[in-house]
Amino acid sequence: MSGHSKFSNIKAKKEKNDAAKGKIFTVIGHELALAVKQGGADPASNSKLRDVIAKAKANNMPNDTINNGIKKAAGSLESVNFEELQYEGYGVNGVAIIVKALTDNKNRSAADVRSAFAKGRGSLGTQGSVSFLFDEKGQIILDKEAMEDLDKDFDSLMELALEAGAEDIREEEDSYEILTSPEDFSSVREELEKQGIPMAEADIVMIPQNYVSVTEEEAVKNLRRTLDLLEESDDVQNVYTNWEEE
Repeated sequence: MSGHSKFSNIKAKKEKNDAAKGKIFTVIGHELALAVKQGGADPASNSKLRDVIAKAKANNMPNDTINNGIKKAAGSLESVNFEELQYEGYGVNGVAIIVKALTDNKNRSAADVRSAFAKGRGSLGTQGSVSFLFDEKGQIILDKEAMEDLDKDFDSLMELALEAGAEDIREEEDSYEILTSPEDFSSVREELEKQGIPMAEADIVMIPQNYVSVTEEEAVKNLRRTLDLLEESDDVQNVYTNWEEE
């Protein structure tokens, strides 16, 4: 959620306590249910479901849990009423925030989001009020350490990614970041999977075009309060911000 290493943020999330892991599994469970409802329970013919399964595995969700979630969703399609929502607004000091939610109760999710912005001295805006400051991209993060046994240096990895349809690949200290268009995300991810490339994270995300620096202590405290409250909501899938954390 900052302009620094995306992989560091991913590791920090995954290393949180069991309650945080439970939240991640709940979010992915909802995504599995929606993917099944939209495209069926067979991953072979449902690319969205394949993407969610890959995301589940990257987050160490057990195979039994994944399969049970798919079976449950397939057996109760009428009860799957999840809806994808997007909220936009500003935190203190003009920091832009986008909230992606997946919910079966719009009133509950709206109340959670509104409360998080208010308690952090921010303001919830209208649709489109901040999304123009972000680009929607497919993002695949590769852990360098997990790739040590593979015969892939940066140049060979770049060639593989670009041939698969990626737009760009960037090297960071501990990871590689592969960017795609949203439309090409599934095909690029699947090609990397076929090549045995381990992925720490793979998802369609909102990437800020520019970052905002906030250093004043009270402002930082309020921003963290807003973001922490948003992350605690079971309806919130992802939170994106253009805050350049120090």
